[in-house]
Amino acid sequence: MATDPTPRLGELERAVMEHLWTRTGNGDGPATVREVHDVVGAERDLAYTTLMTVLDRLTRKGVVERERDGRAWRYAPLGSREQLTARTLRDALGGLGADDRRAAMVHFLDEASADEIADLRAALAALEARRDAPPA
Repeated sequence: MATDPTPRLGELERAVMEHLWTRTGNGDGPATVREVHDVVGAERDLAYTTLMTVLDRLTRKGVVERERDGRAWRYAPLGSREQLTARTLRDALGGLGADDRRAAMVHFLDEASADEIADLRAALAALEARRDAPPA
């Protein structure tokens, strides 16, 4: 994914990204506008051209890539849902000083559920294990 500031996604752009991430996770690979329209367009009663515009916008924003497949384009996410979320958070916290970043994270975690805290502890343990592991 690009290192430019993370673009903000609108509701429809997010729905299209969710569909592309689901396809990728299912092993279905990149999608044509028609394939996106058959799912997202049917759920929301959208025109084919609306989704064509959304996919073009997502390409220009650098969150999807496209490749030619005959006369059609196939679209695929340039990163995972988790990568885009992490980039968004880094961008939001990036302009803050270290003390403000810590304060924001503590405030954010103060509102986290017990399950979210457990997930965070597990993620931190895995991160520490990777950092402590000898280089291969």
